Amino acid sequence: MQVFVRVAERMSFAAAARDLGLPASTVTDAVKGLEKRLGVRLLERTTRKVHLTPDGEVYRRRCLALLADFEEAETAFRGAKPKGTLRIDAQGSMARHIILPGLPRFLDEHPGLDVQMSETDRFIDPVAEGVDCVVRAGPVGNTDLVARRVALLPEMTCVAPEYVARFGTPERWDRLDGHRMVGYRSSAYGGVLPLEFMVDGEKKTVMLPMVLSVDAAESYREAALRGLGLIQIPRYRNKGNFAGLIETLPETPPSPTPVSLLFARDRLMSPRVRVFLDWLTEEFRNALPGEGTGMTGRAAP
Repeated sequence: MQVFVRVAERMSFAAAARDLGLPASTVTDAVKGLEKRLGVRLLERTTRKVHLTPDGEVYRRRCLALLADFEEAETAFRGAKPKGTLRIDAQGSMARHIILPGLPRFLDEHPGLDVQMSETDRFIDPVAEGVDCVVRAGPVGNTDLVARRVALLPEMTCVAPEYVARFGTPERWDRLDGHRMVGYRSSAYGGVLPLEFMVDGEKKTVMLPMVLSVDAAESYREAALRGLGLIQIPRYRNKGNFAGLIETLPETPPSPTPVSLLFARDRLMSPRVRVFLDWLTEEFRNALPGEGTGMTGRAAP
């Protein structure tokens, strides 16, 4: 069942074999044996992809529920900690600033787990990408994924000293003539994000001229460090060894940005994902003591 579900999710015998650490021939034989025993065809094979048959889709959903119950029961009755491979996808800046620094402690607490982490800034389908969960900043919006809030990131508007020397210090959110910004192209927003300012509890947005737009969080910050314009980022990304930008317009900051952990709706939360969610929530709480917990916010990098 585990082999079949992974092949169905990845739509590829080869990708499933890599995920499971099995020879491709073993994966193929397992699915063929399952189909023979059930007396139905579960998958349609083509030269390029694998697709579920109607019977295969019904069986896949039953398998997901059974496998989740099995894992939950084993963990509960044996009093054991979760084990196996946890596949996560996270935005690069959060991976480097929040997840990786505390990961040794997480793995010490859960010695039966190993982690496979990928990094992307765009929203992805965890099933199609073969991951257990996704960590993203910004409003979740309309999605078939289940979202669990992890944290709320306070944001800041900032510029580099080189920018100030050339263009001056921005004085007011509504008096930014002569200034420019670095554009951040968000897949969730569907274009370049405007600058955002909270003014007496009301959100105001401003688009400024730009000479550069990017779609990656690290490039966004690096462009600001080079004096190419104003940016808005979470405060934790300008602390300690990562400091270097000057906060500006602090009296009208952007609204805070929610961070969520997402997983497929038709998968019950596995014990592996559950312990990771609890740990990640605590990591953000320690990194952002005393911050709020609301869910509004921008699709910030």
